[in-house]
Amino acid sequence: MDILGATLRICVDDLETAVPFYERLTGAPALRFERGGVSVAAVGFFLLMSGPEAELEVLRKVSATIAVKDVDEAHTLLTELGARIVAGPLATPVGRNLIAVHPDGTVYEYVDRRD
Repeated sequence: MDILGATLRICVDDLETAVPFYERLTGAPALRFERGGVSVAAVGFFLLMSGPEAELEVLRKVSATIAVKDVDEAHTLLTELGARIVAGPLATPVGRNLIAVHPDGTVYEYVDRRD
């Protein structure tokens, strides 16, 4: 499995206030989308999320988003290594993803960024 990078997940109260800071910090424009009632802005290696507390409570349990070349390959390897897949693979606005709980209990999102 090729790991291409990781994205830090940050829950914010006000996305409109947070986005300009991260755009200036990274020098990259925000890619915005909605997912399950949560407003999301991907800015460089940061994934900013804002929305209902019930939704954010679930999202806070995911430690990081890991970009991989192929989610299916990640699924196979993670399963072989004893990780528990709790969601996916599913299509998202930026590729496909899955959520896995590693044997140590840490939760990660894996996403392939396809065109």
